[in-house]
Amino acid sequence: MERKVYILGGAQTDFERNWTKEGKNMIALLKEAVEDGFKDAGFTYDELVSLNNENRVAAFVGNFIAEQYISQGHLGAFLTEVNPAFYGVPSARYEAACASSSVALDAAITKIEAGEYDVCIVVGWEIMKSVDSKKGGDILGRAAYYEKEGKGVDLPFPKLFGRLADATIEKYGLDQERYLNALAKISCINYANAKRNPLAQTRKWFMSYEEASHRGTESNPNVGGLLGVSDCSQVTDGAAIVILCSEKYLKEKGLQEKAYVKGYGHRTAPLLFDKKIADNANSEYVLPWTRQACLDAYKRAGLTVDDIDVFETHDCFSSSEFAAISAFGICEPGKECEAIEKGLIAFDGDKPINPSGGLIGCGHPVGASGARMFVDLYKQVTGKAGKYQVKGAKNGLMLNIGGSATTNYVFIIGRE
Repeated sequence: MERKVYILGGAQTDFERNWTKEGKNMIALLKEAVEDGFKDAGFTYDELVSLNNENRVAAFVGNFIAEQYISQGHLGAFLTEVNPAFYGVPSARYEAACASSSVALDAAITKIEAGEYDVCIVVGWEIMKSVDSKKGGDILGRAAYYEKEGKGVDLPFPKLFGRLADATIEKYGLDQERYLNALAKISCINYANAKRNPLAQTRKWFMSYEEASHRGTESNPNVGGLLGVSDCSQVTDGAAIVILCSEKYLKEKGLQEKAYVKGYGHRTAPLLFDKKIADNANSEYVLPWTRQACLDAYKRAGLTVDDIDVFETHDCFSSSEFAAISAFGICEPGKECEAIEKGLIAFDGDKPINPSGGLIGCGHPVGASGARMFVDLYKQVTGKAGKYQVKGAKNGLMLNIGGSATTNYVFIIGRE
């Protein structure tokens, strides 16, 4: 990337909270996220006003489907309800299902690279606990081709990612029991990592390997094909914010160089799951466009998987994290079970994945997940991750997907 885009700071809300039950709306959620993010970045509302007067700042909002969850659209404008300092600041909403805030990040990074703005504020958020689980599953079905894959289907996404599990087993000729045990290990790693994260949704939850590896029981019922509840990400309320800046701004403020965006990848696969599987027939990878997004990010960053110290991935289901392991290049496709069994992706492994707990452990407020992963990589490479800090992390890579791996976003963040 020709012009460096730096990360001033960021924050996330406590993903354990239920904002509807608290009687608080999206404004309360946004206020908390923005104020915490500004504090972390050392950025003020007065500075926002000053930059806006010079047309040097903009805001980008990622959200999937607030129209269904809380009957509200025109979301980019709601930052003006957070604080009058946002009056006049260019802002808009970006959407790509679960990758919505990654689209917002991409737009913000591009604006800074182009020299249009010197500071960009990215906020991703979703309030999901406003509806029951059946209604919520139907809403999330709109991240797929709703008329063909979601309408009239109970919990369509567990079923789609259950089909990914089936396709993975078939493509690589895997032993089903070994594969399912590997998925159970993925879940247990994410739950264990979440216990170190003071903002993770499941930090107080219990999950044993025995429970995760025995699906179809009262405590771990099946939800889609071979997958059980233990294999699923969480229904979450939450927000995450990232404040980005140009090198020009950094020098004006006399700030030391911070973590910056080293590379990115963005690829879109066929929308329908059946077409994705047909598309991978001539590829080594079960999700070839996901792999290509990773390769694009490595190329832009001038790095390889050997340079990456920590990963955050979109484990909406354990089957998606399994597919990501080879897409990252941690192992050859079809060898993911070995990588998991050897402990490569564990917190103390050579290639730790989701030290935050991931979507399974930390939570998955759909429109916020990309920004949350980005914030966690920023924390890792700047040594701010606290109890879930990966020792010596210099470069981190995140994968955020929308739909059944339809939209694929990869960002690499690092320091000099």
